Amino acid sequence: MMRSILLGALLAGTALTSAQAKTTITWWHAMGGKLGDKLNQIVADYNKSQDKYEVVATYKGSYPETMTAAIAAFRAHQQPDIVQVFEVGTGTMMAAKGAIYPVYQLMKDMGAPFDPKGFLPAVVGYYTDTNGNMLSMPFNSSTPIFYYNKDVFKKAGLDPEVAPKTWDDVIADSKKIIASGAAKCGFTSAWISWIQTENLSAWHNRAIGTLENGFGGTAARLEYAKDDVLIRHWANLAQWQKDGIFEYGGPVGGNDAPPKFFSQECAMYMDSSAGRAAVIANAKDFQVGYGMLPYYQDVKGAPQNTIIGGATLWVLQGHPKEEYQGVADFLHYLSSPEVQADWHQFSGYLPITQAAYELGQKQGYYEKNPGSDVAIKEITLNPPTANSKGLRFGNYVQVRNIIDDEFQKLLGGQEDAKQALENVDKRGNELIAQFEAANK
Repeated sequence: MMRSILLGALLAGTALTSAQAKTTITWWHAMGGKLGDKLNQIVADYNKSQDKYEVVATYKGSYPETMTAAIAAFRAHQQPDIVQVFEVGTGTMMAAKGAIYPVYQLMKDMGAPFDPKGFLPAVVGYYTDTNGNMLSMPFNSSTPIFYYNKDVFKKAGLDPEVAPKTWDDVIADSKKIIASGAAKCGFTSAWISWIQTENLSAWHNRAIGTLENGFGGTAARLEYAKDDVLIRHWANLAQWQKDGIFEYGGPVGGNDAPPKFFSQECAMYMDSSAGRAAVIANAKDFQVGYGMLPYYQDVKGAPQNTIIGGATLWVLQGHPKEEYQGVADFLHYLSSPEVQADWHQFSGYLPITQAAYELGQKQGYYEKNPGSDVAIKEITLNPPTANSKGLRFGNYVQVRNIIDDEFQKLLGGQEDAKQALENVDKRGNELIAQFEAANK
């Protein structure tokens, strides 16, 4: 009897020791709702796939909240191994050199498989230094695309299978739609800052700042008001709002825009490719069409390529080697074709590697789901230029708030487009200068 008890205790102790032998990897993220559920599933699948590491994923709120929490935790020496940071936080993270363990260095130090050439150039380019080294691992990268209501197009006498290509097309179609009574407004848009400002400039191969839009260092400054295409576009948006062709979707993410499209109030809508699943789920009463962002056909070199949004995974310093071995193994798993293709097809985010895209092609996913490859076509349309690989400015989270503020003043008639963009530059550059001074 005593022998049985001792044996049982020994076996239980062995099992406990085995369970405790797993090294814990902490990951703070900003994915809520269904995306958060999917992320948790990916983590659970990884944990089941091996017996050395246990990844613990923790939702920390919005992107700004997650980044702020990680910075505070680092100062308190309680930082996670991995933190998810949105693309406009890149400049801030790069400046925190003592806090960051660059991904390229991590993978090399840990001897983990890693081929930067396998990633989509427009995705990886956003997160590399001037020497082409990857500083963080792309995970959920998106780009804006064009959605439209096929049923409304048909009612207005337009071809439901043809998305407008240029801004002239968008306006002409909008006028026909409104005149026919098929919808109240032509189009709306989420993210004035990301879509109608930053991507508008990249799509037309125009610079928005000095030093390659901030990629050349913290001394870079905004020059939105020097882009005549952007001035023209903001002026047009203000006029189209007055004419009832365009309806403003609100500041920050433009959360008022989706309901305008889902309710069929507006026939066309621009938002993230990652919103595709939500569009399909909410557009129950009509068929959705997909297209690339419109462009001004008289601008030489347009369309160029869009730039990414979403977020990337940064590894933080201050942990033991065994944890970093687990981090490297987990990042390798996350970037595998199978995991990335599944995540991309579920969410609408871009497949971050060429292999994940090719796997989707072999699976027949794009054939079965028309429009699901629009984002990939946009972002790979042409090799990124110095004007179209993205932007990298410190304090840019706050700059986006300034963009929204000045755009609303423009719509309210308080200033014209050139004045509004000059104010964005002036106010934004004050914040960027503060960031530069603090990080010298």
